[in-house]
Amino acid sequence: MSLRSRLSIATAAAFLAAAAAVTPAVADDEWDTMGGTGGMGGNGHHRPDDDRRFYRGIVTADTLALRSAPNRGSRIIRFAHRGDIVKIFCKAPGQTVQGNPLWYLLPDGTWAWGAARFIDNIGPAPRWC
Repeated sequence: MSLRSRLSIATAAAFLAAAAAVTPAVADDEWDTMGGTGGMGGNGHHRPDDDRRFYRGIVTADTLALRSAPNRGSRIIRFAHRGDIVKIFCKAPGQTVQGNPLWYLLPDGTWAWGAARFIDNIGPAPRWC
């Protein structure tokens, strides 16, 4: 294999790795363009494209462990606290927590799962993952 071919492959691999590494950051940038209004532009006009990206919720637990998978045995990625407003990408079934089997995938800075039992929706219910 020629040096030129190896260089092209290495360059393509580097671009793919960089794209995969920044995916959560891109999600945050998209949220920021919404003005933090859950589908409403800064001028108050409804933007349906944004509604399909993120929903919002408020944390009701004193401290909520956000995890790497939708179950209480998975690795804790970070914590959210009572009153925090969180972005919700989608919902999925997982381990039942106090009678509620749903978990929300949260893209705030890092992708993490939060038990829906401790996050109240602000606005419409999130779509299924």
